[in-house]
Amino acid sequence: MVYKKELTPEDLLRIIFDYTAKIASERKLNQVLVHMANMGREMILSDRCAVWLIDESNHELYTTVAHGVDEIRIPYGTGLVGNAIVSGEPIIIEDAYNDPRHNSENDQKTGYHTKSIITVPFRNNDGEIIGAYQAINKLTEVGYFTTVDLELLSLAASYAGKSLESVMLHQEIIDTQREIISTMGEIGEIRSKETGNHVKRVAEYSYVLALGLGLGESQAELLRTASPMHDIGKVAIPDAVLNKPGKLTAEEYDIIKSHTNIGHQLLRGSRRELLRTASIVAEQHHEKWDGTGYPLGRKGEEIHIFGRITAVADVFDALSAERVYKAAWPLDKIENLFREERGRHFDPAVVDVFFEKLPKLLEIRQKLTDDEIEIK
Repeated sequence: MVYKKELTPEDLLRIIFDYTAKIASERKLNQVLVHMANMGREMILSDRCAVWLIDESNHELYTTVAHGVDEIRIPYGTGLVGNAIVSGEPIIIEDAYNDPRHNSENDQKTGYHTKSIITVPFRNNDGEIIGAYQAINKLTEVGYFTTVDLELLSLAASYAGKSLESVMLHQEIIDTQREIISTMGEIGEIRSKETGNHVKRVAEYSYVLALGLGLGESQAELLRTASPMHDIGKVAIPDAVLNKPGKLTAEEYDIIKSHTNIGHQLLRGSRRELLRTASIVAEQHHEKWDGTGYPLGRKGEEIHIFGRITAVADVFDALSAERVYKAAWPLDKIENLFREERGRHFDPAVVDVFFEKLPKLLEIRQKLTDDEIEIK
């Protein structure tokens, strides 16, 4: 093993400044946790570093960011990290296998050998413990963590814990918005005998297509959150028309088409970007590239890119899903339709990305399948 040299004061300051700047500018919870883990590992020269959080609803501790391993969940209060969180005191041990609090189960699963461990709880702005740092295996020649390492990791925990609280609050707001919008979208689908998983799949398809088109993570995420509202206007369509078993009259079809305008009118007055985006998707997802769609007959790039993407996602899911009134289309028939409608119904660029990302879309389809329904 090649040992690492102890950091110089200049090295340490560079690490602290670099990561505190990254954490301060980041709003995504998972990325903040990555920065926290990397900062801890680099500051005290450990092989691995995990950031543990408290899941109060399940009475568990979990980490989604731990170098070299996937998510880990343990009962609250167990293991070294559980002891540190319950007691509020840091723990340093030189040899994990000589300490009865160490849980060797993960070592047995992965083949990794844990020796030295340092665990430091971190607190929010109210002084409440919300998680802990845990670093494993010192990489310097001395081979174990010292009180200096404890001071450094405590410094990182003090800053990161307070920063993490604001990011977690921001994430909770985003998650709540997404849940409300998804639920509202499901209401529209249920009235037309669709399923809640339809709007979830359309959201995930739209996200993948948006990224494939190069829209960027923030815009792709915005579309993923807004797209479940694409048929919200159906809440105002009479059941007798919406669920008519036979062929619609011209007048009835006009009533059905009005759900795009209704959805747009419901959402357009908001000052929130998310709801304004949802209003665009609701209004424009039935427009067609060649101008023969509705409600306004927009054509080409007159149709917002979010509308063009959602159109492909919505039609793909509608064709590939089985319903009481129709069988699911086989995949080759769906592919042929998209080839035929490229440049007519659909934006050619979106169709090209659709075929490029089709394996991922099918993966989503299987993951979010309806009961007893599979794509053929």
